[in-house]
Amino acid sequence: MYSNAAYNIYTQNNVNIESPEKLVEMMYEGVLRFNAQAKKAIKDGVSGKKVYWINRSISVIVELISILDKSHGDIALYLDGLYNYQIQLLSIANIENNTEKVDEVSNVFKGLLDAWKESTNVA
Repeated sequence: MYSNAAYNIYTQNNVNIESPEKLVEMMYEGVLRFNAQAKKAIKDGVSGKKVYWINRSISVIVELISILDKSHGDIALYLDGLYNYQIQLLSIANIENNTEKVDEVSNVFKGLLDAWKESTNVA
């Protein structure tokens, strides 16, 4: 019990000291982790876990949408549309138990993560 509370405090403090670039990287990685768990839950036929992990992934994507700086023009608008489409795909995956849709979203986020790391040089 105490170790879980200590871990939560550590996690909160760790996030508070990260750069904005590192936080976006962590969010992309989170989507990938949550999608992997959702895919496993779909394969295992565990509906409750599937819903939980897909909702976690969608929550991260919603947060990514909320932090977009629309003053950066076309790229922000492109990402807004892309992120919203990924939410649609995850919603379909949830309804249809479709692992291919989860994989499609994961592939997009792998590409985004690679591009983000390259453009920000986050170690």
